[in-house]
Amino acid sequence: MVARFCKRDDQTVKDLMRQGKLDVFNQSCSDLHEEILFAMSSNRFLDCVDKGFPDKRKANSVIPSKAIITSVIAAKMQAHQKLTDATFAIRDHRLLEDLGYNIIDGEGKLPKYLFKEGTVRHLLTKYESEDFVRNYNSTVQDYILPKLDASPNIHILDCTKIPVNIKNKNYEGAGLVKDLNGNYTQGYKLAALRGLFNDTGIIEEICFGSINIHDLELSKDMVCNSKALKPGDILICDRGFLSREFINYMKNERKVNMFIPLRKNMIATEMAIEIAKLENKWRPHPNPKRMNQKITFVSNIGPYYEAEKDGYVDLNACVVYDETAKKEENKYFVFVTTDLAMSAEMIVKTYELRTEIEEDFRQIKDFWKIEDFCSTKFRTITFHIICTLLGYLFWQIYKTLPEGKECVGKCLPVLSKSYISKENKYYICYVEDKFGIFMLTDYCDFFASCSEEVRAKLKWVMNKKKR
Repeated sequence: MVARFCKRDDQTVKDLMRQGKLDVFNQSCSDLHEEILFAMSSNRFLDCVDKGFPDKRKANSVIPSKAIITSVIAAKMQAHQKLTDATFAIRDHRLLEDLGYNIIDGEGKLPKYLFKEGTVRHLLTKYESEDFVRNYNSTVQDYILPKLDASPNIHILDCTKIPVNIKNKNYEGAGLVKDLNGNYTQGYKLAALRGLFNDTGIIEEICFGSINIHDLELSKDMVCNSKALKPGDILICDRGFLSREFINYMKNERKVNMFIPLRKNMIATEMAIEIAKLENKWRPHPNPKRMNQKITFVSNIGPYYEAEKDGYVDLNACVVYDETAKKEENKYFVFVTTDLAMSAEMIVKTYELRTEIEEDFRQIKDFWKIEDFCSTKFRTITFHIICTLLGYLFWQIYKTLPEGKECVGKCLPVLSKSYISKENKYYICYVEDKFGIFMLTDYCDFFASCSEEVRAKLKWVMNKKKR
C-alpha cells in the first residue's frame, strides 16, 4: 500500500463497515508532536498557514493545503520521535477533526514516501520553489508574528550549508564547493533571519539557493528589503557578511544597527588593537565562562574601514584579549557596531546572542533531518525545507503558550523520548480513502447493530496487531 491521503467521512465509513469492509482500526492517542500540532490548531496558528499559502489549485477539488502541510509535518516529527515505523501521520482524533484528512501507509514506511513527487503531486505541480519560500516568509511575517503580537527588535542573520550525496549528479540547482583541505561538497545553502522573541526565537525570513553562492550574495536582497527589520533594530552577523556597502546601507537607509566581528587582516582591526593596547583600560569579560578574557572599548574606528565610493558610517569597537592564546594572532578579537551608544560590555554580550541561530541549525539538521531528501527535484526539496522549518517554528511557538510552559529551556529530542503517549476513548476506522472518528461507546453500539457475519469480519481487523 503506497502512502495515501484519506478524507474524513463518518457516515460513508459506517455504511462500508456494515458491508464488512474495514482496512484499519486504530485507537486515538497523542504523542508530543500531536500535542504541539493540536495547540497550533486550537490557537489558530494552522489558519495562518492557510492564509500564507494561497491555494493555486481548483477550488473544492483537492485536499486543503493546510491539511497536506500539517500531515507532512506530523509524519516527519513522528518518524524522528519513534524507532518504529510510522503508519499514520496523525493519530490524535482532535487534530483529525480539525484537518479532516490524514496520511496513511499500511506498510509502515510513511516517512520514506513523504516527499516523493507522487504523494503530494497535486500540490507541488502548481508551485515553483520561489512560491514556497515566499509563502513561508508571508506566513511568519504577515500572520504568525501579528497573531503573537510580536515584533522582534534583535535579529540574527546566518547561513548554513545543506549537503547532498555528491555521487548523485541529479540534484536540481545544487552547487559544488571545495574546502581548504581540497574536499568537495555538493548541495544547497539556507539563509535565515532569526528574531528573538521572549525566551525563544523565530526564523522570520529565509532564502534558499546553491551552496556555492556567497552568504552575503545569497541573503543581501532578502535582508535589505525585509519587512521584519525596523528602524532602531539590531542585526547580528558573522564575518561572512562584512561589507562596507552593506553596513552603510543598513545604517543609513534602514536605520538598523549592525553588530559584526572584523577580520584579522583588516586595517580597522589592527588600529583598534593598537589603540586598545595604548589606552590599556582592560576590564573583565562580562561572560563568566570567559574568565581568561578581558575587554576594552575603542571608539571611532569607522574611518579605518572605508570604501572609496561608499564613504563610511562610524563604528565603535569592543576589543577582546584572550590571555590563554599561545599565538599572537589569536590573542585579539574585534567586534564592531554602528550603534555608537553601546558600551564594550553591551557590544560583546549582544554579539554572543548569535550562537542561538547556530543552535537552530543544529536542531533542524540533527533532529528534524532537514538534509534527508527523497527527491532530487528542486521544487520538492524546497517543499521539504519549508515543512521542516514550519515544524520547527511550531515547536518554538508551542513553548510560548500555556500548553508548552513546561518545555521552556528543554530539548525536543529528549522530551520526545521520555514522553508517555496518551490514549483517548476514540477510535479511527479507515476504509479505502475514507476514515471515521467514533467514541468508544458509539462504536460499541454500532458494532452490536451489525450482523454476526459483519461483526466477525470487523473483529478480525480489530484484533490485528496494533501498528
